[in-house]
Amino acid sequence: MAGRDLTPPRLRPRDVLRVGAVGLRTRPLRAFLSALGIAIGIAAMIGVVGISSSSGAELDRQLSALGTNLLTVSSGQTLSGEEAKMPVEAEAMIERIGPVLSVSSVGQVQDAKVYRSEEIPEARTGGISAYAARLDLLDSVGATLRAGTWLNAATHAYPAVVLGSATAERLGVGAVGPDTQVLVGGRRFTVVGVLEPVALAVELDTAALVGWPVAEERLGFDGHPTVLYTRVDERHMDAVRDVLAGTGNPEAPNEVDVSRPSDALAAKQATDQAFTGLLLGVGAVALIVGGVGVANTMVISVLERRAEIGLRRSLGATRGQIRTQFLAESLLLSAIGGVGGVCVGAAVTVGYAAYEEWPSVIPA
Repeated sequence: MAGRDLTPPRLRPRDVLRVGAVGLRTRPLRAFLSALGIAIGIAAMIGVVGISSSSGAELDRQLSALGTNLLTVSSGQTLSGEEAKMPVEAEAMIERIGPVLSVSSVGQVQDAKVYRSEEIPEARTGGISAYAARLDLLDSVGATLRAGTWLNAATHAYPAVVLGSATAERLGVGAVGPDTQVLVGGRRFTVVGVLEPVALAVELDTAALVGWPVAEERLGFDGHPTVLYTRVDERHMDAVRDVLAGTGNPEAPNEVDVSRPSDALAAKQATDQAFTGLLLGVGAVALIVGGVGVANTMVISVLERRAEIGLRRSLGATRGQIRTQFLAESLLLSAIGGVGGVCVGAAVTVGYAAYEEWPSVIPA
């Protein structure tokens, strides 16, 4: 025995993986349940972050397409609490402001209820409002048509109506054409178009839009605009915003509300991000639970395999090599759960984004 090297052999990386996988192969159900806990936590975190990022990317895409230079000027309330009216000339006066690129408007037609037919009870208005609309409204608010056509010089003086997306659903209008008619203010109007949801002017989703001349002639519209949609040179956005109220209604600027629709969408995104933080906390708890499950599995595995540990020690394995074996086993278990969680979380994100027709974004 003299001169014989008793130094225990070192474990090569391949050997570490082999001995670390022994516990997983001999106890597959326990290994699966432990890895499942980690997978659920990681999948929850990736899914939450991915869906939130995809939603934000969709919002950014919408704003890039619609533009962030839209300001709305709407009639507010008088000091007595009554609904104020903007001057008939408000649109022309605002259009004279230098940095203003374009102005369009709608005017609510008071007392003009919208129904599918005469058989609908009068009280069931469905929250639909009738508006007189300018011909250039679509370009000003970035709206698109789902079906049919927009009002034009040939139809805006006749009983033709374009329905908002929610209005069409509530009235049960699925097609447009000469045979599709609705009641507006007790008169029959032919549905010539249906809008897609309008991100920067949500009030149009529940609107029935008719031409300005026909609203004045047949529905008793007084000609006062309710909301003006103003496209402004972004370099002068703040300056224009400060003078819009006084320009739109010089006699009572306090009765005019000025807002930027893109700010509301940005605020919604911030709210969604706060909610995402809460869900991330839930995912983190699930991840911690999975980690504790792995630690518990390892402790039980050590207790159950004391005979194996003793045999390996008697054959010359060191304490460090035993620790390396169980550490490798826990790392393999965590890696299996981690890879599974990443795949599931990514699949959920991509699937949900595809369902919502969003771009798929999974932050690194």
